[in-house]
Amino acid sequence: MNVHDEAELAAAIEALARSCAVMGKARKVIGVPAWRVRPTGYAGLASIIAYQQVSTKAAATIWGRVDAMLGTITPKAVLAAAEADLRACGLSRPKISHIKSIAAAVEDGSLSFRRLARKSDDAAREELTAVKGVGPWTADVYLMFALGRHDVFPHADIGLSESFRILAGEPLRRTPKDFLQVAERWRPYRGVAAVMLWAYINAVRRAGGA
Repeated sequence: MNVHDEAELAAAIEALARSCAVMGKARKVIGVPAWRVRPTGYAGLASIIAYQQVSTKAAATIWGRVDAMLGTITPKAVLAAAEADLRACGLSRPKISHIKSIAAAVEDGSLSFRRLARKSDDAAREELTAVKGVGPWTADVYLMFALGRHDVFPHADIGLSESFRILAGEPLRRTPKDFLQVAERWRPYRGVAAVMLWAYINAVRRAGGA
């Protein structure tokens, strides 16, 4: 499946909506949301780190400053950059540590983006999370939006579990382990289901409902 093809994405969502009442309810509200696209390679992965826990607008400003300072965001450039200069761009110390750790892994060959592209979802996730600073959520987001993997599911994401809770009319959010079991119903489009759930919770928030 080509997740960047709107017709194929719509067909996957239709299949989910037919087989799952929760997905059917989400589709009625949000239709067919766009599949996000992130750059592949080091800059794409590092940007996922930079965008965490801040607003999209603020993160874009910070990352734009980093790009302007370095010229091109590469592992070598990040490793050579002084922490004070990266801090001046707006990056926190933990994020600087993480993007430098990832850069070092690329430089020493323990992380290869070409290798990742050829691996299965599970094997690629294992290689990514072996790098200090890359957790399961970061790995899954990279696989989904940089590599276009449509069956990856970030089951510990609170936004996803809250979205499901609202749609399913349940009183409490599922635990990550239980939520991963729930997601089995959405194979082989768990990533598509995740995009639907994110789009739905964002719509609820915009409407002031969460």
